[in-house]
Parts: sequence; structure tokens; C-alpha cells
Amino acid sequence: MPALGSPSLDQLRTFLAVARDGSFSAAARSLNRTQSVVSYTIANLEEQLGGLTLFDRTGRRPVLTEAGITLLAEARKVSLGVDGLRARAAGLLAGLEPELTVVVDVMLPTATLVAVLVAFRATFPTVTLRLSVEALGAVAKLVLDGTCAVGVSGPLARALVGLSQRQVAGVRMIPVAAPAHPLGSWRGPIPLSALRDHVQLVLTDRSDLTEGQDFNVLSPETWRLGDLGAKHALLLAGLGWGSMPEPMLGDDVAAGRLVALDIDGRGPEDYRIFAVHRTEAPPGPAGRWFTERLAAEAQGGRPAAGVRASAGSGAGSGPAPDR
Repeated sequence: MPALGSPSLDQLRTFLAVARDGSFSAAARSLNRTQSVVSYTIANLEEQLGGLTLFDRTGRRPVLTEAGITLLAEARKVSLGVDGLRARAAGLLAGLEPELTVVVDVMLPTATLVAVLVAFRATFPTVTLRLSVEALGAVAKLVLDGTCAVGVSGPLARALVGLSQRQVAGVRMIPVAAPAHPLGSWRGPIPLSALRDHVQLVLTDRSDLTEGQDFNVLSPETWRLGDLGAKHALLLAGLGWGSMPEPMLGDDVAAGRLVALDIDGRGPEDYRIFAVHRTEAPPGPAGRWFTERLAAEAQGGRPAAGVRASAGSGAGSGPAPDR
């Protein structure tokens, strides 16, 4: 078996240039080299690869051999890998985080989150983003225990020492029921006493931050769900009533699949959304960009107008609907 050498990055990129441009002369022009230098480089690469012939040179233009086709993909991987290594090193020199861990509240509108993620990937291609989706206090818990650097959280009932926050978005919560549900066919404003006669579907907190506390739970009979999609499905099936973020309802109300409830003395409520981080570990450039872009997307591209809470003031921001 012929001895194998160690191809250089320059040799591999010259190989890629010839394959891309279709000739030694065209590759020489794109690389700003002479044709003889390109030919010599390819010959040396073939020697390093144990004598494999990468191009059939019998015709007017070089044609990739079977071996050349096979190794072309590997050469591309090596070249892209080196480019990625250099980009990541440049980011580290500039103070950019190599990795950003983010947890977002399930109430955050999906369209807003998707827009931010697409822009983040384009802006920070070298930063590994690790994303989790949780509900209610579970978001703050993952930030406080250091699992995630940035949280996008709903309001919490009490102050959490060591957690800094800034309001970045909000979502309208609409109380709904299916048309076949007794509340869905109610005429006029619905008294609170009538709500208490029916199962209320409530999103539950999987953390212990709100243990023993209920917010805007108006019925003594509740079904507690850890998944907003499951809550939506049960509402559509007429198995209870409850509040849903307006964007997730889509055209359910307009199409008659759900009915917005007119509750006596209570209108739709806003679920405020905050960017949170540990006070002792503020996010780096990528984390700060993430929260700023989220605020801008939530306001239709306008700069955010939220106010940062003082260190240690926590997220005591009032009750959240239906939880």
C-alpha cells in the first residue's frame, strides 16, 4: 500500500478551486496564481494521497476521477471546518460567548421566537444556541440554578433575590370555551358564580417557585396541565374553559371553533414577558443581542421600552392569567 502523507489546507483549497472553476487556468485566475503553480500543487496533493489521480487530464479540460469525486466532499468538510475554527476564535477574541443557553416561556408567541432565532443564527453563526421551552416559574428556576444564561419569563408572584429582569414583550390572554360548552352559549356577561360551576383548564407550574399559589383560578374544579397544546385541544373538545394567548388561538374564534367569553367585570388581560438573568452573571454580547432583538420583534421592529429591575428585586410583577 502506498504511503500516505499529510495534505495541506492550501492543497485542498486548490483542489476545490479547480473542481469549482473547471480548469487549471480558471483556478489560477481565481487564486491569483500561475497555472504552473496550480498544476504543481495538485500533483503534490495526489502524491500526498498515495498516488491517487484526482483529475483525468487526457482531455482539453480536467475531469474529476471517481477518486476525485469521492474526496471532494471530504476536502470541502476540512475547508469549512477550518473556516469555522477561525470564525469561532475571532468571536472568542472579541468576547463573544461560545455557547448561549436560553429558556423561553411557552406563552411567548411562536412567530416572535422564530423571527429571533432566524436572525440570531444569521448574526452569530459561531455561537451554539441551546434552547428550552418551559412554563411559568420553571423558566426562572433554570436561570437561577445556572442551567440557562438567559430566560424569557412570564411574571412571577414574588421577588426572587439574585434575578434581574426587564420587560420585553406581552401577550393578550383571551378566556375561551367551545360553542357547545355551557359558557360558550351564555347570553350576556358571565357572572363569576357561573364560572365556578365548570372545570377551568389551568397551566400548571412544574417548578416549586409558585407552590401553593394560584393566580386567576376562578373555579374550585380545575384540570392542571403542563402543556399549552394539550390545554388548547381540551378547550376545542369542550372539556372546560380557560385563557389562551391570543396568537395561539389563530382563527379559532373567527371560525367558531371557540367563543371568547365576556366575563362580568373582567376583560382580556396581558401576560407580561420579561428577559431575566442572574444578577451576578449578566449575559455577554450574544445574550444581550438576543433580548434586544426579542424586544424589537415583539414591538414590530421598534426599540424596546422596558425598564430593568434593580438587582435582587426579582420578578414580583403581579399575577398572570389562568395559571
